[in-house]
Amino acid sequence: MTNVDQFESMFRSASREVFQHERVNIESILVVTDRDEKNARLFGDQIRQFLAFINADEKVHWRDVNGSEFQTAGELLELVDTAKPDLICTYRNLHSSAWKWPYSLGTHVDLLTQHTGIPVMLLPHPDAKQSTKPKPTEPQSTEPQSTGPRSTGPQSENRRIENSDKVMAIADHITGDHRLVNYAAQFTENGGTLWLTHIEDQSTFDRYIDVISKIPSIDTDEAREAVRGQLLKEPQDYIDGCIEVLQKSVAHARVEHLVTFGQHLPEYKRLIEQHEIDLLVMNTKDEDQLAMRGIAYALAVELRHIPLLML
Repeated sequence: MTNVDQFESMFRSASREVFQHERVNIESILVVTDRDEKNARLFGDQIRQFLAFINADEKVHWRDVNGSEFQTAGELLELVDTAKPDLICTYRNLHSSAWKWPYSLGTHVDLLTQHTGIPVMLLPHPDAKQSTKPKPTEPQSTEPQSTGPRSTGPQSENRRIENSDKVMAIADHITGDHRLVNYAAQFTENGGTLWLTHIEDQSTFDRYIDVISKIPSIDTDEAREAVRGQLLKEPQDYIDGCIEVLQKSVAHARVEHLVTFGQHLPEYKRLIEQHEIDLLVMNTKDEDQLAMRGIAYALAVELRHIPLLML
């Protein structure tokens, strides 16, 4: 390596993405349900209580949509285009009973998240608590119940929907994702904790190191340590900058960091359970495809009992 290459590497390594804080203004919220007018209002009241801190010093316009106002996804999109809200609150599988199974979000939610460009808060289905009660004929055991691979852990609905004082922001690459961090900070309650997280995919890293190990001119052990350190350094530097700025401009919440290696889905699920997260904030759109980002869709499908803010 020449002296010029060394200098350039040192210069690039020292450069940092600077976080830019901007207040997120939520002036209009659309609550979409497939219920009758009375139950739509009751669900809306729960959301208003959950988000009471949003723009608390300003008036927020709320509108509750009941099931008679739309049937098809196209009719829902027309309704959203007319309302032009800053935030949509709803739950999965509108006008469908498929919410009982953890395999999809439904056509309506897919279009809301991918077509409108408006942030969508996906909440637990109103019937989810009822659906998880044991059948009367089933014996009640006092022994701890083991969980299968699809279990999302002890996520109690009546605890998760009460507040958002434990918020987690996740991204494929959090470095430079100012919008994600700003939304996550805005949706963290006063006195709460915001976790900014970044998980490098361990299997991808191992695959590249395996390739490097087959190149005689590169020292494998040295490359492993150097690449690993740099992969963690960049998101850590960015998050440290976020914390520094947010402590001055968003003093109502504490900001913590989580930067590590692991398998994305199981590691995120573990962290969410470990820190008892009340609200998960994540990106759903991908510039290179129409479908939702892979990790975002996987989490949205499996984490059915905590609110998700999908940007």
